[in-house]
Amino acid sequence: MIINTNVSSITAQEAATNTGKSIKSSLEKLSTGLKINKASDDASGLAIADKLRTQATSIDQGVANGNSAVTLLQIADKSMAEQSNILDTIKAKLIQANTDTTSTDGRESIRKDISKLLEQLDNIAEQTNYNGNVLLQASAGDTDADKAASASLSFQIGESKNDIISNASVQSNTSGLGSKDVYSEANGNNVFSATSTTTVASAGAITLNSTNTDGLSTQESVSLSGDVDSLTLKEGMTISNADAATTAILDAAVTAGNLTLGFGTRSTHISFRVPQSVPKVKTVKFHKH
Repeated sequence: MIINTNVSSITAQEAATNTGKSIKSSLEKLSTGLKINKASDDASGLAIADKLRTQATSIDQGVANGNSAVTLLQIADKSMAEQSNILDTIKAKLIQANTDTTSTDGRESIRKDISKLLEQLDNIAEQTNYNGNVLLQASAGDTDADKAASASLSFQIGESKNDIISNASVQSNTSGLGSKDVYSEANGNNVFSATSTTTVASAGAITLNSTNTDGLSTQESVSLSGDVDSLTLKEGMTISNADAATTAILDAAVTAGNLTLGFGTRSTHISFRVPQSVPKVKTVKFHKH
């Protein structure tokens, strides 16, 4: 029996096979740019590499989230800068209206301009949004709920769930800034809804009916420069005439109130009780002599 064996050929074939495997591994590393491509290359090294690769991907996404947050804040910043310009214009117009060189018709024109500017300020708050998120108030709309403060937004900027940054809520509209419209009727009656002291230069009936966001009465005052037929007050409001040293104060209590009228150095104090069934808005009438 004869066995045909070519040792040299077998050795050459094995060497060629090993060389092919080595070339394949080298080409794989060259094509991927990675030293470890599979567990057979380095099992522990592959596990560490996969973890680092996942972490790098998460960080890249966090950076992208941060860039989106910067874009969002830039949009809000530009809108609020425009609102700031509107408020600067309103302040200038109020200073113009507060001088005696401005006529009554001029003040009425200024009042209309200010009302339009306040509407524009609210429109900016309603329309400023990023990807559907309204930034300067609760939501797009003109109701009290819409004009509430916006929700706080959170941005994940890292791999961990604790890598979060958030912004404070914003209420950049007339409600949040304490600005209200001023209305004037043709018959001389003036109805004010405001959170600051207001000056009226004409006779008539003045009605104050302002509340803050939680529905509680706020302290308010009006300076009277002419004869006034009647005053309608809510609890906690103060009315004064500096020239005649006449004041009328209504106590903030619901069931009882105090009214003080002063003329120069003399004053009269009246105490009264209000039944529970009577509304919380009272009317006080007086005339200057």
